[in-house]
Amino acid sequence: MIVPSSNTCLEPQTYRMLGDRTDVTVHFTRIEVTRIALDPDADRQFDHTSMVAAAKLLTTADVDVLAWNGTAGSWLGPDQDREAVRRIEGATGVPATTSTLAYLDAFAAFGTTRIGLLTPYTRDVNLAVAARYAAEGVSVVDERHLGLSVNEAFARVDPEDLVTPSLELAAGADGLRPDALAYLCTNLYGAPIVQDMERDGGVPVLDSVAVTLWRCLAMIGAAPLGPRWGRLLSRPV
Repeated sequence: MIVPSSNTCLEPQTYRMLGDRTDVTVHFTRIEVTRIALDPDADRQFDHTSMVAAAKLLTTADVDVLAWNGTAGSWLGPDQDREAVRRIEGATGVPATTSTLAYLDAFAAFGTTRIGLLTPYTRDVNLAVAARYAAEGVSVVDERHLGLSVNEAFARVDPEDLVTPSLELAAGADGLRPDALAYLCTNLYGAPIVQDMERDGGVPVLDSVAVTLWRCLAMIGAAPLGPRWGRLLSRPV
């Protein structure tokens, strides 16, 4: 997995999800990412050249799948990630995916066309995500954002602070309930509350760290995650 350099959540959370499983191991390298915003300087953090170099490092560990474990493609556009996958696979010969493409795969596999979006980002980033997802046939029926832009700060958000906006999103806007909630950010500790939110909100919850791991497991034919991390992700594709 290729990790944003300032991310402090996804590595420990991924290991917690796997628990005592011994059928897979997960390995990480980083590219420099410190800020999430809609401007050229922020966009340059997600240059394909650095991702390919990181992927080549990971192949020395003889990995079976590569993943860009970041959600930038959700506002830059999935085609950005599709091109990253094309370049990574071309340079390494190893199957690849990204967090955003994993979300789209999950939406397609489970018939999700309406989501409630919860992120730590600013509103303009969420609106960009909504526009990109709409082009892929997925409607953001409502959104909540925490207004943060410093990537390292996202992991400092207490999961309990996500409860109220999650329940608001699950209730639906203007009578239109989402098919699922998306906790979009691989540096946000949404996974610890997924099971409770699915029970209390009555809709599936897709956490970015869990979705990326789910897709990687599916790509190598490994067993899916348990229901603690989201009921959609406890079923194989």
